[in-house]
Amino acid sequence: MGRAEHLDDTSLRPVLDGVRVIELAGIGPAPFCGMMLADHGAEVIRIDRPGGSDPLSQDQERDVLLRSRRTITLDLKQPDSVEIVARLVETADGLIEGFRPGVAERLGLGPEAMMERKPSLVYGRMTGWGQSGPLAAKAGHDLNYISMSGCLATLGPKTQPPSPPLNLIGDYGGGGMLLAFGFVSALLAARADGRGRVIDCAMADGSAALMAGMWSLKHNGMWNGARGENLLDGGAPFYSCYACADGRFVAIGAIEAKFYASFLEAMGLDADPLFADQHDRSRWPTMQARLAKTFASAPRADWIDRLASVDCCFTEVLTMEDALAHEHCLARDIFCEADGYVQPKPAPRFENTPAVTPRMWRRDADREDLLAEIGLPDPVGEFETGGARWAGR
Repeated sequence: MGRAEHLDDTSLRPVLDGVRVIELAGIGPAPFCGMMLADHGAEVIRIDRPGGSDPLSQDQERDVLLRSRRTITLDLKQPDSVEIVARLVETADGLIEGFRPGVAERLGLGPEAMMERKPSLVYGRMTGWGQSGPLAAKAGHDLNYISMSGCLATLGPKTQPPSPPLNLIGDYGGGGMLLAFGFVSALLAARADGRGRVIDCAMADGSAALMAGMWSLKHNGMWNGARGENLLDGGAPFYSCYACADGRFVAIGAIEAKFYASFLEAMGLDADPLFADQHDRSRWPTMQARLAKTFASAPRADWIDRLASVDCCFTEVLTMEDALAHEHCLARDIFCEADGYVQPKPAPRFENTPAVTPRMWRRDADREDLLAEIGLPDPVGEFETGGARWAGR
């Protein structure tokens, strides 16, 4: 299926329509970047590995991160396959890869070689530690990168070890999303002056950048360094989650004084002297214990009836499945189904400009068309199902 065939039916085109990106298969942040670019109209051509690219994925054709790509499988240890990628790069605006430093160069696909083919190329490099530094060649995953940036130490309850925040901070927020921002920024610059750029995007850097607000709190005396004792880490009783009598959870984010007052009034606590001084940290543990006991006295439905209509930053904590049926998610049309698989729709949205209607990835689906476009024959008829394992990110 060509890129134009899965765009929404509208006269306006997605914001990245006309941009072509070559994605060298990897896991985590680079595919997330590729998804974001494809979601908004870029033609992303994924160069997959023989045997697949993700050891954690049982079936890559169910992988939402790979949606809306064109795809061809190539063994990059073979010179003919490297030449195919180079020819595709000549037709593209950019390339993204998620290998450890030096791997792309050893394959003959590093930025210097590729920018000889296409001087205006935007070359996006996604790693955990970056292209330089004492840890650059060391293996790692999201949890390792955010632990070294000072981010992980702030997450989790006070009396427990830090809690892994899934892989949302390193892989996706401080990795793939930052690479997508860098890619579009470099693309704008390249179109202005004709010069390509190399993006050194590291999850350690990105997770540190996401902590800018916490550094602001620290400089303003609002962060004491101990986990679980601060405004935004669950230490504040008015910015925390609570269990209800039925084992379900609610979230309170009543930071501003007016929301805090509305919350206390709705809870019948506005006259309780314990809650009189919202920012008296010496009282926070006692206030939190009182609220925990109160919320545990009734099922969540009762608290929804009492608080949902009050403007006090109250929400129920929904599971992934529950979110699909929530009235706001339905009204905003946040989720969709593509080829039988439920998933979030592209974000952000642009007024009067469509994103791409997601479709699931199909292995090697565009092989014949892509080879024909660059006028090269198929170098290999079949690949071993086990495939070669490339060096990691």
